[in-house]
Amino acid sequence: MTNIQFIGTNPTDLITALENSLIPKLTPSLAKQFQPIQPTEYLTRSEVCELLKIDLSSLHRWRKEGKMPSYGVGNRVYFKRNEVEQIINQNKLS
Repeated sequence: MTNIQFIGTNPTDLITALENSLIPKLTPSLAKQFQPIQPTEYLTRSEVCELLKIDLSSLHRWRKEGKMPSYGVGNRVYFKRNEVEQIINQNKLS
């Protein structure tokens, strides 16, 4: 590890020393820490039915039975894509 001495160092030399020793060590961890978060994709009832190749009545029944979580805004119903995919993966037959 390199020691940096501040006595007798002008600001330009200090910045150069920091850039050469500290920043390269921090960059990989900072890049890993600040990865963008994938936005949640919301699907309508018809999009879920098309995705799963089911009828609207089946989706309605699954919602009433609590098998398929849904979210409402006003009189509209939405489903999170990742939750729909997770439910399908949990019910894997083999």
